[in-house]
Amino acid sequence: MFLPSGSGQQALHPLKPAPWADLKVGGPRRLLLLCSQRLDKERQQLPVWSARERLVELVRDNQVLVVIGETGSGKTTQIPRFLYDAGLAKGGAVACTQPRRVAAVTVAQRVADEMGTDLGAKVGYSIRFDDRTSGATRIKYLTDGMLLREALVDPLLQRYKVVVLDEAHERTVATDVLFGLLKAVCRQRPADFRLVVMSATLDAAAFTRYFEGAQAAYVEGRQFPVQVMYTAVSEDSYQDAAITAALQVHCEEGPGDILVFLTGQDEIESCERLISEAAAALPPDPDRPQLAVLPMYAALPPEAQLRVFQPAPPNTRKVILSTNIAETSITISGVRYVIDTGFVKSRSYSPRLGADCLQVTPVSQAQARQRSGRAGREAPGKAFRLYTEASFQQLPPTTLPEIQRTNLASVPHLPAPACPLQLKALGVADVVGFDFMDPPPRAALLRSLELLLALGALDARGDLTQPVGAQLARLPVEPMYGKVLLASGEMGCSVEAVAVVAMVSTDVVFHLPRGKREEAVEAHQQFRCREGDHLTLLAVFRAYSDVSRKGHERSHWCRAHFVNPRAMRKAMDIHSQLKEHLQALGIPLVSCGEDTRVLRRALVAGLFPHAARRQLDGSYKVIASGQAVAIHPSSVLRAQNAKPECIVFNELVRTTRQYARDAVVVEPSWLPELAPAYFARQHANQQHNGGA
Repeated sequence: MFLPSGSGQQALHPLKPAPWADLKVGGPRRLLLLCSQRLDKERQQLPVWSARERLVELVRDNQVLVVIGETGSGKTTQIPRFLYDAGLAKGGAVACTQPRRVAAVTVAQRVADEMGTDLGAKVGYSIRFDDRTSGATRIKYLTDGMLLREALVDPLLQRYKVVVLDEAHERTVATDVLFGLLKAVCRQRPADFRLVVMSATLDAAAFTRYFEGAQAAYVEGRQFPVQVMYTAVSEDSYQDAAITAALQVHCEEGPGDILVFLTGQDEIESCERLISEAAAALPPDPDRPQLAVLPMYAALPPEAQLRVFQPAPPNTRKVILSTNIAETSITISGVRYVIDTGFVKSRSYSPRLGADCLQVTPVSQAQARQRSGRAGREAPGKAFRLYTEASFQQLPPTTLPEIQRTNLASVPHLPAPACPLQLKALGVADVVGFDFMDPPPRAALLRSLELLLALGALDARGDLTQPVGAQLARLPVEPMYGKVLLASGEMGCSVEAVAVVAMVSTDVVFHLPRGKREEAVEAHQQFRCREGDHLTLLAVFRAYSDVSRKGHERSHWCRAHFVNPRAMRKAMDIHSQLKEHLQALGIPLVSCGEDTRVLRRALVAGLFPHAARRQLDGSYKVIASGQAVAIHPSSVLRAQNAKPECIVFNELVRTTRQYARDAVVVEPSWLPELAPAYFARQHANQQHNGGA
């Protein structure tokens, strides 16, 4: 099935994995002294350890240092501590950013253990709606979006003496904005500020060009040889090929776990079932180990994620089915074989359509090398690419930065997601002329500014409005939902609005386990509200809130109602923080009781750009763009016989077709009433286009 590479792909940079297997975030505290002594020995075996003195010297002598070092070299856990121990953060702290929340949390726990301190003391983390830091924190791991939020309050980031931008090659929107902001901080704080940019790919030249005068350093690693194999011909279905390859490796290859890269949760769950069934049907063989199939994706509960890091039981081989989260953010011990489907699910934005498109796209060559390298962390390994070598040569060299392919007005999962809104709040007058490393498309930037103008965050001159614009910039939610919260205070439904926003900000709430789907659907029925998904989520929130916190009653309730307990705990945390934000802004917390009309009007006040009307054929058309959409299959409105005349929705997602996700029924007359300028302009545009 596979052919070995003929183009030298076996020579990857040698590395050794960071020791994650024993990591248990939030578990019982170990004896700190014994733990610290054991981990000190492991630290000294990491590739970065031998370079510590030289790295510190380079940071002392250069305001900006670009460090190239593959995942597993120890740079994330060790370099911030090297700099702290050397006194470079004296009088302040070291901040180390991560693109993913799971990495910020797990790395902070690891470093706290190594230093023999409680998490939240000398070492802490800060992610959206979760802050484990204190006044004593001197090494702080945080998402790039959270550092961006801190810059809103303190543009010069005076509390930090060193900022480390980790995983810079992932080029998230927040990281790209931080590039420009930190470049300005370097100019204004030449004597007491140091910036370290860390990347796992060999593209130092791009960073050193952008940060003029920056020095570059390469951290040597140790990796065992990886034999890269390609398919002889292109595969018709990469999912089928992945299942076949996993079973082939299991039956024909020696000891070692298998890591399979897939594109999303649905694919992973499907392949998990099929591989488990196929493995159970294999003829008995006393020499062949058992097969344990484990999923790995961001929305997986923490306890399920930890199973991936734990060693396989005796006479058992793990098959880990993962999204691209396993490319760079985490290291899984025991993997000897990698199966790369060659695809990734990414979100892109079309300014012309005004739609977020969630699409499966080919990986870049850099991503493919990252994936293959996972097979050689602890011993010689093999990587099976489910595409031809010619196809690899045709892949783009690197992944397009997120800022060039996403909706800048609404980037999911960032704490203050409107890139232009943040820049305006930071005092950047000319957002279009901002010093981006790779500027976003002008059309995308202008469209996001138009949205902020429609929401009342900007005035006609493009300046931040008071108080609306300033308030929206301070709220840790997307601007449209920020406007919902502001409007709810005036309309008298802020208690319900906070609950709804908390619920749409958490993970997927409803759980549909394999084998119990019908039972789960029936359990969910009691929450379904015919007026839409937002009201349904509100019903779940209210029912969960009424359950006693004593013992495990809420966990029992979640199991009985097939509701994701992790998502509900997270929603409760978000709810508490949003209440604090509203109180700080002076917005009253008032309940509208069972009057859903008031709450739906508040939703219109923020979500009006996402309004759609029913057409004569029963389909829907977005008023702002004129594009046809369908209500998402997961929506409670999808099952109703009578389709509502008008809806507003959370987001527009394109998979096999364009869907409006999280929709609520509204009255058409509310649109011009609550957003008169916006819909007058839309009407004028339609009249103009119709007459052209």
